Amino acid sequence: MNKSYIHIVKNIWFSSSNKIRFFIVGCANAAVSYVFYVLFCLLLGIEKYQIALILSWICSSIISFSAQKYLVFESKGNWFKEYAKCCTTWSLSYLLNALFLEMLVNVLGINVFIAQIFSTLCVAIFTYILFKRFAFKSES
Repeated sequence: MNKSYIHIVKNIWFSSSNKIRFFIVGCANAAVSYVFYVLFCLLLGIEKYQIALILSWICSSIISFSAQKYLVFESKGNWFKEYAKCCTTWSLSYLLNALFLEMLVNVLGINVFIAQIFSTLCVAIFTYILFKRFAFKSES
């Protein structure tokens, strides 16, 4: 790929709103997380969907931190501090996701795969707010 094309793509990407970048990166990360979730459900058995959820969150969080830090919020902050804040954000998001998933599956009787899609959409808004205002908040 020509360097000028890379430069153009970078300019377009970083000139767009961080909400748009969060949406794109978030969709990609949600897709990766969902694939992990389905794989773990199939490997462990559907009845172990909560274990599958935590395993999928652990796997996808490794990818998510770098993408959010560098591609969405362009953060230059301390890596360890931001990672700790991301872990806090993910923990809260995970708890909210687990609660939604449990209610959708056991109270409303929705299939675990469909329920996780709805849970992910609800939690994404909460996660964006915490990332922007807490994890990657500019020090200045």
